[in-house]
Amino acid sequence: MEIRRALPQDLRELLHCLKMRSKYAVLLVFVVGLVIIEKENNFISRVSDKLKQSPQALAEANGTEASPALAENGSLASLRELDAAFSQLRSHLRNVTLQLAVDGDPGPRRHVLLMATTRTGSSFVGEFFNQQGSIFYLFEPLWHIERTVTFEPGGANAVGSALVYRDVLKQLFLCDLYILESFISPAPEGHLTPFMFRRGSSRSLCEEPVCTPSAKKVFEKYHCKNRRCGPLNITLAAEACRRKQHVALKTVRIRQLEFLQPLVEDPRLDVRIIQLVRDPRAVLASRMVAFSGKYETWKKWASEGEAPLREEEVQRLRGNCESIRLSAELGLRQPGWLRGRYMLVRYEDVAQAPLQKAEEMYRFAGLPLTPQVEEWISKNTQAPRDSNGVYSTRKNSSEQFEKWRFSIPFKLAQVVQDACAPAMRLFGYKLADSPAALANRSFSLLERAQPSWVT
Repeated sequence: MEIRRALPQDLRELLHCLKMRSKYAVLLVFVVGLVIIEKENNFISRVSDKLKQSPQALAEANGTEASPALAENGSLASLRELDAAFSQLRSHLRNVTLQLAVDGDPGPRRHVLLMATTRTGSSFVGEFFNQQGSIFYLFEPLWHIERTVTFEPGGANAVGSALVYRDVLKQLFLCDLYILESFISPAPEGHLTPFMFRRGSSRSLCEEPVCTPSAKKVFEKYHCKNRRCGPLNITLAAEACRRKQHVALKTVRIRQLEFLQPLVEDPRLDVRIIQLVRDPRAVLASRMVAFSGKYETWKKWASEGEAPLREEEVQRLRGNCESIRLSAELGLRQPGWLRGRYMLVRYEDVAQAPLQKAEEMYRFAGLPLTPQVEEWISKNTQAPRDSNGVYSTRKNSSEQFEKWRFSIPFKLAQVVQDACAPAMRLFGYKLADSPAALANRSFSLLERAQPSWVT
C-alpha cells in the first residue's frame, strides 16, 4: 500500500516536468510509463516472494488462516507469468524511450549542403546523408539548371550562374521542388516527369509515397535502382520533403562560397556547408578515366609528347584550383555569417576513416548518426577489390584512395603541382619531386588534418 500511495506524488512531479519541458512530452510519457511499470513490478515481485513462503507463515504474518487457493501452484505460476510480462513490457518501453531520445526529438530542421567538384568522392560522401531516414536528400539537382541555362566561364556570366544556382538551392531547401520544372527538359506535364536526373541516387524519391506504381509505355531515363516506380510526381516529392525532418543536397556546381551568404543568413534556414576537397592530382587522374573524351590532349601529350598542352587547358585547371582554394580560405577565416556553419573535409581522410569522419560531419551538422548509416558505411567501404566502377560508391576505400598514384604519368602530376600549388599547400597535400616518390606508397602525400578545418 505504501508503494501505491507514493505513485501519485511521482506522477505529479513528472507531470510538472512535462509542463516545464513540453519539448520532451513524448519522451516523458514513456518515462511515466516506466515508473509505473517499475513500481507495479516491484509490488508484484514482493507479493510473489511472500507467496513463495509456506501457507503457515503467511497465516502467521496476517493473523488469519492460510488460504488454500494461494497455496496452489496455479496461482504462483500465474503471478510468475504476470511478473515476466511486466519485465518484458518494461524492457520494451526502455528500448522505445532510447529510440525516442535519438529519433523522436531531432531538434531544429537542418539544411546540409555538400559542396564539391567532380571526381572528389562527393557521391560516396553524399550517401552518408542519403542513408539517414529523417533526411530528404537530393543528388545533383543543379544538373538540370546547368543543362538548360548556358553561362560562359568568367566575368559576369560566372556571377550570373552562381546567383541562379544559389536561388534554386534556397527554394529546394524550402521544399519548393516546383522550381526545377522550369529547367527539366522536356517540361513536366501535370507535375509528372520521367527525367529527374539520377533519381535513383536519392532514396527519398524512391520510397513510398513518392514511388508510385510504374506506368506502362513510359520510359524513365533515370529510374530507381531497387524498385519499379512510375514517373516522378513532383507534388508528392515536395510533400515528402516537408515531412522529413532535415534536407541535404549534394552539388558539384557551386564554386564561389561567398555567393551563398544570403542563403546562410535566410532566417527560414539553418544551413551547414561541408566543402569536400581531394588531391587535384587524383582528381585529374579520375577525370581522365570518367570523361576520357575531354582529356584526349592530356593523354596524347603524356604518352606521346606530340604537342605541348594548350595554355587554356592549364589555365582552366589553375582556375578550378583557385576557386576551390578561395572558397576554403573564406570558410576558414570564419566570418560572422559562416561561424559554426562551415566544415572543410578531405576525401582522403574520409577514405581512411569513413565512420569517424561521418560522425564528425553529423556532429557538425547537429544530426544523429543512425545505425542505418553506420551499416551502409561498413558494407560499402570493405567491398571486394574489383569493385572499382567509375561511378561506384562501393569500394575498399582505404585501398582505393591512392590508386591514382600508379596511373597518372609523373609529367602530368608536375603540371598539376605547378598549377595548383597554393591550394595543395592549404589542404596539406605534399608535392612529389620524382616518379619514384609519386609511386612509393611509403611516402605519404598527406599532412595531418587540422582541427581548425571545422569552423
